[in-house]
Order: sequence, then structure tokens, then C-alpha cells
Amino acid sequence: MADTSDYPRGSSFMDPLKGILVAYFMPELCYDKFFLDLDFLDVPCVKMVVSKALGIGIILGSVLVKLPQILKLMGARSAEGLSFNAVLLELLAITGTMVYSVTHKFPFSAWGEALFLMLQTVAIGFLIQHYGKRTGIGLLFLAVYAGLLLLLLSPVTPMSVVTTMQASNMPAIIIGRLIQAVTNFRNGHTGQLSAISVFLLFAGSLARIFTSLQETGDSLMALTYVISSTCNGIIALQVLYYWNSSPEHKKKKKKKE
Repeated sequence: MADTSDYPRGSSFMDPLKGILVAYFMPELCYDKFFLDLDFLDVPCVKMVVSKALGIGIILGSVLVKLPQILKLMGARSAEGLSFNAVLLELLAITGTMVYSVTHKFPFSAWGEALFLMLQTVAIGFLIQHYGKRTGIGLLFLAVYAGLLLLLLSPVTPMSVVTTMQASNMPAIIIGRLIQAVTNFRNGHTGQLSAISVFLLFAGSLARIFTSLQETGDSLMALTYVISSTCNGIIALQVLYYWNSSPEHKKKKKKKE
């Protein structure tokens, strides 16, 4: 068995592990604190590692966060209970965050889920139009959005426009979620809204408050996630409140009356 004392400080059989940890979870200074000095209570490093781990976890979760919603729509072949306007406003907020983060060169772990949420939200928007027998409008929506996204990410777009978009996220999130909440209230159920997707979005936005402060130090980003968490929480509460209600249940009730 090799005597690890023969290895010089900072170079050992743990080098491959160090490469992974330093690349994705912590700066080299924190690696030295934890694995060489055995100081596991260094607060700045602990906060940094927790933030990085949360960020990566959120990104991995975001790959599937809206998949239950998409599968529910495709399974029912219906988009009843979902508001296209609410989806558009949510897409505006996601796009604003993604473009703002890319142009400010924030680490991918601080905003990566926006990319996957954007792709899934676009798919949901198309499905709402498709199952509403407006497939042509759905295809036009995809084409227009792709063009706008390319324009926003290009050097042609001034930084002031990007910052304004990020600032507009807050009213967009509030209005979008209120539209969905009002739709749920009027229907007396949450329709084809996926409970799994709603709860995952709520949990993710809560965690992002901490990671955005820790990794970007951008108060505008953090405030956006505070607003997002509050609005997602309202929808999550509605899902719980209308848990035993469904479109079919409401139809049966009306027939009895």
C-alpha cells in the first residue's frame, strides 16, 4: 500500500477527484481548505459548495421538470385549463433571465435551468395551440420565438434592452401566474396542469434565491426569484386546494344540478 506521505502537498492520487471538484463545485482554495487543511467549517467555502451543488441539482431537475406537464397534455390530447397568455408571459420571464445571464457571462450553474425550461415551455405553448385546433398559429409561434431569441442573443441588441427585459420579468411573472390562478379559480379545477411540474418549479425557484445571491451577487436576479417563488407558491396552493376536483367531476356535478 502506497505511503501517501510521499506525495507532495497539492499533488496526490486524489488529483483526478480534485479536477472534478474544482471544475464544478469549488475553487481550488476551498478544495485545499477541505481536503488538505481538513477545515470543513469554513463558512464561505461551505456556502459556495452548497450553492454549486444546488445549482447543478436544479439544472439536472429542470431537464425533466415540465416533462410531466407535456406528457399530461399529450396523453389527454387536450390543453383544457392552461392559459396560452400565461405561458407567453412565463416564456418572456425565462427568456429575459437566460439572455441577461448569457450577456453578463454568469456561470452556467447559476442559470442553466432557464435553457431547459425555455425549450419545454415553448413545447407547451405549441401543444396548447395544436390541441386547440390552431396548429398553424402554433408553428408561427415557434418560428417567431426562434427569430426573436437569436436577435436578443446577438451583438446587435443593446445591453440596455437586455437589462430592461430582466427588470420586466417581475411584472411578467406576476401577471402570468395571476392569469393562471384566475383561470383555475374560474374553472374550479386546475385542468391539465401537472402537480409534479408545479411543485418542482416552486422548489427550484426557492433554491435559486440562495444560488443567485451566492454565485452572481446580482440583486435583480435574486428579486426575480423571490417574486417567482411567491407566484409559484400560489399555484401550488391551488393545486392542493383543487386536488380532488377535475373537469370530469365538474361536468358530472353540473348534470346532477
